[in-house]
Order: sequence, then structure tokens, then C-alpha cells
Amino acid sequence: MTTTIHMIRHGHHPLLGRVLCGRMQGVELDDQGRREVEICAALIEPPSLIQSGPQLRALQTADILAGRYRLPVEIAPALDELDAGDWTGRSFAELEIDPAWRQWNEKRASSTPPNGESMAAVQQRIVSHISHLCRNRSGERIVLVSHAEPIRAAIMHYARIALDDFHSVEVAPASISTLIADSTGIKLDQANQKVPA
Repeated sequence: MTTTIHMIRHGHHPLLGRVLCGRMQGVELDDQGRREVEICAALIEPPSLIQSGPQLRALQTADILAGRYRLPVEIAPALDELDAGDWTGRSFAELEIDPAWRQWNEKRASSTPPNGESMAAVQQRIVSHISHLCRNRSGERIVLVSHAEPIRAAIMHYARIALDDFHSVEVAPASISTLIADSTGIKLDQANQKVPA
């Protein structure tokens, strides 16, 4: 049986591209984000399971999808955003002058945000979660609502891309990246399918 997993990034929010939100509380979708997710919902076939990371913007995204398909939302901690540690809530302009930030963006495989979580740890938790779903929900169509870094980490694992090459993998707001699992294993079917403008 074939299992389909759609990894969907949350929609746009007002701080996107300006502030490293990480696990900052209270970051909500804006009108643009809600429109993006409505469009995204129309691009996938009805799922049997919707899971979301615990951050508000992910939950709001999952709620829009769940409303369309009349499904509950399960919260899955494995889908949470990367813990940015001391960088949480800082502007990207402010981070640009931090040498540790530059190192993080040059050596993603071997560096970690101060008091935060490594990219390898993010990759391990989301890949483990996906493997668990494929074993226990075989043959289903599943939606996982998460954030750019966990989705990017999963794409890189299944596409065999080194963590230091993370810049090569884009994950746009409300984009869909799809994994297919069958008796031969789990494969990346498509990455970063963007919603039409």
C-alpha cells in the first residue's frame, strides 16, 4: 500500500522575513497567510489525518485545512519549529552582525543556535516521526503542518542533500512538499509546490 504524506508550511505572517520567530509565542497568520492556506487546501486530495506542530501559526494553518476536510487536528511535538534559543525574536538585521549567526548559515551541519537546537536534531525528530507514521498509518493520505526548517530537514534527508547545503532547498509559505512511502521505502515526490499567486 502507498502512503502519501503532504508536508505543508504555515501561511504568511506579518514578521516573516524580518524576525526569527522560532518558538516565539503569539505569531499569527495574516490575511495573506489565510488566503494562501485556503488555496493550498484546494490543491490536495482529502486526507485521513491532519497533524500540526504546536505553534499558533501552524495550528491556524491546520485549522483551515481541517475545516475544509472536516477532520480534527492532532498536535505533534515532532513537527515543532526549530528551537532558535537565544536568537528567538531577534530581527534578521540584528543577527547579521553576529559571527555565530554567520557560522550557523555557513556550517549548518556542525553548528547550533546558542541554547538552541541543531539542524541534525530537527532532522532526526521529523524523520523519526515520518517513519513512525508510515509504519502505523500505512496506505493513508496524511497532512503534516510544520515550519520551513523541519520541512527542509525532511526534504534534505530523503533527497540525500547535505545539511550544509540547506540554502539549496526553498520552503515557501503554504507550500506543499510530498513524500510517497511503499514497500521500497520513503521517497520525495515533490518539494515546495507553491500556491498560485
